[in-house]
Amino acid sequence: MKQDVARTVAPFILSRPETDPHPVIFASPHSGHYYPDTLLQNLCVPLIDLRQTEDAFVDQLFASAPQAGATLIAATHARSFVDLNRDARELDADMIEGGLPGPVAAPSARVQAGLGCFPRIGARGENIYAGKISSQDAHTRLDHVHTPYHRALADEIARCREASGCAILIDCHSMPSQQPGRRDLPDIVLGDRFGSSCTSQLTSLVERTFRSEGYSTVRNAPYAGGYTTRRYGRPKRHVHALQIEINRRLYMDEAEITPNASMQNVISAVQHVITEICRFSARLSA
Repeated sequence: MKQDVARTVAPFILSRPETDPHPVIFASPHSGHYYPDTLLQNLCVPLIDLRQTEDAFVDQLFASAPQAGATLIAATHARSFVDLNRDARELDADMIEGGLPGPVAAPSARVQAGLGCFPRIGARGENIYAGKISSQDAHTRLDHVHTPYHRALADEIARCREASGCAILIDCHSMPSQQPGRRDLPDIVLGDRFGSSCTSQLTSLVERTFRSEGYSTVRNAPYAGGYTTRRYGRPKRHVHALQIEINRRLYMDEAEITPNASMQNVISAVQHVITEICRFSARLSA
């Protein structure tokens, strides 16, 4: 059998600091847009239904992080293939045939809604698969994408702590401009799990900086931080994790998945945020 190309495409792109390093890591788990054949051949919806779930271009918004002395890790595979901001145990056993790839957690509302580690639905809420996922495919998604990504993230955090005594992880995301039951979504949502995943000084700094750029900013609603902030955010151990959600209407055409005329403005604002976080990290590690 021909080896699935998903095994040969790197699960992420890691860009290290290009100048004096700071103990700061920017992670973009949902901006990948590589769709392996095992997924495409099993689709029963248009590919655009999956593309519209991507955090498209978020890796580009934060691309200047290495120039500021931070690390950037950006996923390559689409979140519809495997969601890196989910626990590997958040699996829907009914989606998989031929044996499960590993332990499965008790069914949660999120998994039942089709939003587990292997998403079952697309942007319109419809089932995306014509048939079940094979056990081999499920193993590939975890062993060759999910596990290496989180191993690299953990290694970078450990490296920062060893060098500076602390680490800051910024989990970078974008959010749809329209959501059922919600009106007037802000420009930016900061998720610190209600103060448990990072020092409030970091959240306040990022909030002030975005607001100084003219963007409305709120905390923890509707996004308080996901698996990544929950897993790695340990302020008492000097590891601070903050999730940033950027409203997609600010920088892209959500229907066509193309940048809009304001994308450069958002990039400039994000550069300001990156700079301030790196400056803050120097004070944090002093």
